[in-house]
Order: sequence, then structure tokens, then C-alpha cells
Amino acid sequence: MLLKTYTKEFFRPKCMPGAASIHCFAHLGESVRDVLPYLNAELGGSAYTQDPPSVTFKAHGKLISVHAQKIAINALRDEDEADKILAWLRQAINDTWHRREEIEPCFESPSRPVLIDILRLLPKTNCRECHEPTCMVFAARVAEGVKDQNDCPAMGAAQQKQLERYLSQFVFDDAF
Repeated sequence: MLLKTYTKEFFRPKCMPGAASIHCFAHLGESVRDVLPYLNAELGGSAYTQDPPSVTFKAHGKLISVHAQKIAINALRDEDEADKILAWLRQAINDTWHRREEIEPCFESPSRPVLIDILRLLPKTNCRECHEPTCMVFAARVAEGVKDQNDCPAMGAAQQKQLERYLSQFVFDDAF
């Protein structure tokens, strides 16, 4: 077992002290540095850095960053949600470490959609039918994986197909 213990620290964002959500740092009792490239391969990290080593991924609308000695989770409802995610992640870290001989480590971040490429495929009407204030904001939401070609009522079938084809080269999956 690689990760045995951690202590939790909860806080509200300093820039929004009245925010309903909380953030959590889990300060790890053991270093998980060596498992990070394997975890990146297994969980499909959205960002991987080698120096200092960390992997970040999205799960259930949360950004989760795993560093050698710390885990950071954003936008939590409460401490119970943090406990569930940390228990799941501790299990994933330990399982991945146990199976590391079977896993090809990944030291890279996956490619991501380019905002301007998405914008070029949109009608650029700023009609707000998608419930976003502008096509630029809609393109950003598409790049994040939150929206797709089906969420733009102003797009014709040919435009939707082009955007779908473009987006198909990227992976937008949930780790949970």
C-alpha cells in the first residue's frame, strides 16, 4: 500500500469568502510521486507536469490535482463529499501502484481542443439560444467538454457534423 494516511484541510476561496462550496487539501503522510505517471495513464489526466510532478483530472465537475505530498479538490458541497472522493482516490492510487507492472506510464498531457478552432466552426451569431452570453463563451465551454455541437441551436446540420468530427479526436471522459 503506497498511500496510507492523510490529513484534511478545508477552506473557502479567499476571493469569494461567502461561496457555498469549499475546497480541500489532503496532506499526504507518504509521497505518491512515483505513482503519478501511472495514475495519469489510468485516470486519463487532463494535465500532467513532470517538474514538479503532478497530475490533474476532472471528475464529477471537480478539478482534482494530485501532487507528490498533497491532493487538492475544488468546489465541494461539504466534507462528506470530500471524504468520498478522497477514499475513492486513495483506493485508485493504491490499486494503480499495485498494478504498475501492467501499466504503461504516461508522462504527457492529452491534446485539447483549441478554442479558436471551435469558434471558427460556430455560426458566431451570439444569439444566446445556447444559454451562454456569446459564441466565444460557448466555444470555451465546448473546449472544456461541458457543451458540444448539439447544444448550439443556431448550427446547421453540416456545421454540427464538422464540430462533432473535430471534437471526436479528443477524449472528454469522467474519472468516476
